[in-house]
Amino acid sequence: MPYYDYDKEVKFEELEGEVISEINGLDKGSEEITIKTNSGKHFAMYHNQDCCENVFLESFTGSSDEIVGEAVTHAKVVTNEENPVDTDPELTEYQESFTWTYYYIRTEKSSLSLRWYGESNGYYSESVDFVWVNKPEEEDASN
Repeated sequence: MPYYDYDKEVKFEELEGEVISEINGLDKGSEEITIKTNSGKHFAMYHNQDCCENVFLESFTGSSDEIVGEAVTHAKVVTNEENPVDTDPELTEYQESFTWTYYYIRTEKSSLSLRWYGESNGYYSESVDFVWVNKPEEEDASN
């Protein structure tokens, strides 16, 4: 997994108004998803691994094909530390701490919902990071 500069963390809402040109890593169990936009922005969703935690894409609904080429009208993130009723019991049976992070992307035509699962012994972060792989000012400086 690549290392991303933590100083480049941005709010997920940065996607609003952007036209998505590409999404990679959208697979159950994925530890990283990258999103590119027509304006040249390149974002990554991943977990900055510390030690003894596990964070991955547990499930998703929708299709990247349906939102690529469309402007994002709404981007929202919600976290929850409760065990959802529809969770596979084997997934959370032995965990001391867990966090669900839900990402919602909506366009005029469709939507995509991502459900990330993070687990640990309670001492480590279970969060998902959303960062710029390239900040816009870096793009301008290279031209």
